[in-house]
Amino acid sequence: MYKVGDRVVYGSAGVCEIEAVGPLDIHGAKKEKDYYTLLPLYQSGRIFAPVDTTVYIRPVLTKEEALEIISRIPGIEREVYENRNPRMLNEHYQVYLKSGDCIDLIRLVRAIFAKREQAAGKGHKLSQVDENYMKRAEELLHNELACALDIRPDEVKDFIIKELEG
Repeated sequence: MYKVGDRVVYGSAGVCEIEAVGPLDIHGAKKEKDYYTLLPLYQSGRIFAPVDTTVYIRPVLTKEEALEIISRIPGIEREVYENRNPRMLNEHYQVYLKSGDCIDLIRLVRAIFAKREQAAGKGHKLSQVDENYMKRAEELLHNELACALDIRPDEVKDFIIKELEG
């Protein structure tokens, strides 16, 4: 069980800090059940999640883990998924987002980036579905790496470039 002050990755909300653990005094909450009160670090609001939630929740990467993942980026495959059916494309991309794994997020970003390059070579643009998933995957990834590296999310891209060049 996590404790107050821990930073975790919680589902699609991303990086959160645990503000409280215990029963909630809110209509609809079971009085005998403990909940995490989560504060998303990079968005507003609060999230109330049962301690026994089925949504993935894990500790934020350590700085060492973040640096190790960054060092692996060049070797992560860029498998382009081609499907014109938006529903199928959504389902395929959701698997990567829902995993909560940074490597999966990198795979997704790299695959869509490669798809963007292919489309540009043909004088086309990416679909809105591709663009939206790439943006969301980058956001989740950059937020966690920013937290682990103690930098701002908007500094992550330059940090990665610098690490891979050096």
